[in-house]
Amino acid sequence: MIEVIEPGLYTTIQDLGRPGFYSMGLPPSGALDMFSHCAANALVGNTSNASTLEITFAGPALKFSTAATIALVGAKADATLDGQEIEAGASILVNAGQVLRFGFMRTGARTYLAVRGGIDVPQVMGSRSTYVLSGIGGLEGRALRAGDQLAIGDEIRPESSGKAGIAMPPEYLTEPKNEQELRVVPGLCDYRLTKNGLESLFGSPYRVSPEANRTGYRFSGEHLEFVDREAPFGAGDDPSNVVNLGYPIGSIQAPSGSELICLMRDAITGGGYATLGTVIMSDLDRIAQMRLPDVAYFVQVDLDVALAERKMMQQRLAQVVELGNA
Repeated sequence: MIEVIEPGLYTTIQDLGRPGFYSMGLPPSGALDMFSHCAANALVGNTSNASTLEITFAGPALKFSTAATIALVGAKADATLDGQEIEAGASILVNAGQVLRFGFMRTGARTYLAVRGGIDVPQVMGSRSTYVLSGIGGLEGRALRAGDQLAIGDEIRPESSGKAGIAMPPEYLTEPKNEQELRVVPGLCDYRLTKNGLESLFGSPYRVSPEANRTGYRFSGEHLEFVDREAPFGAGDDPSNVVNLGYPIGSIQAPSGSELICLMRDAITGGGYATLGTVIMSDLDRIAQMRLPDVAYFVQVDLDVALAERKMMQQRLAQVVELGNA
């Protein structure tokens, strides 16, 4: 078991999420930075869907009642084991009775703690991911609290070693930047922007706003100009409104053109705002590590680039899995 001595600012249990329920209005949830979640699991020999702790901005203090192998991947956090600083990106042995403490994130927003076997909580609709807005998954559908007891599961790859000292290649441990390029596949509704509006979207800096969380990241910047038109039946009067449609994860909206919103893994699944484009999967991980006052530049790419980047991410994860099997 693991005892939560201090919960941290916002620590939740996450896995790969619960896809397949969009028709019911339920988003998938799951780890915001999927690469970090999967890499941490790979280092300790877990399956990719084993539950990790997603630690946001300031972390918890955890006491282990049993020995365990752990790994941290993601934002650069001040983390200590019985007062001794530990490094991210490698598997570490924790002895029974030791206390793991996190401070504030020095760079980035989220780090992921994997424990060999995963965090064991009941599955809800096929996933252990916490969706706080509906109060499901994780531990009672909420963020961790002091006094919580976390059981360790058995979601281990049979061929994995589980030993300490397995380290990721250094080039995979890139520190989050204060300025990020976010690649976007345009559509479905980019036609609603004027030429000037498109040039603003793909040519201007946008700063992360204080309202940036698991539901959506808001960015402030240049006003986007929409094509003037008579609202079709079923659409709102604002130029950014369309007839209701589905919202993919990573879709970008600009209500009234005043700010950009990138929908994340806890966002609503549909509505009446134009989706101007979708941030590619690998760059959603970048957004998950952004914080005020970081700046984003949105770059237009096509589907081939998105698929190639996804394949590269999968290949990197496969290499980390092989390291965990050594």
